[in-house]
Amino acid sequence: MKTLRDVGIGETATIVKLHGEGAVKRRIMDMGLTKHTSVYVRKVAPLGDPIEVTVRNYELSIRKADAEMIEVE
Repeated sequence: MKTLRDVGIGETATIVKLHGEGAVKRRIMDMGLTKHTSVYVRKVAPLGDPIEVTVRNYELSIRKADAEMIEVE
């Protein structure tokens, strides 16, 4: 299983499944990270947290813990 955290800088991935439950999953979906959405990884902070991505034509920073809940291909 490849997660959003495993995607390298400058690569694009497509979301396959969201893991997590309840409010956490809802928050991820509210940010526009839904199934079949393309995500481009722009930058990763020096210590690896947070990750800056482009999704639905806007930039978004997400934590490593949240990125691990997003399965991609």
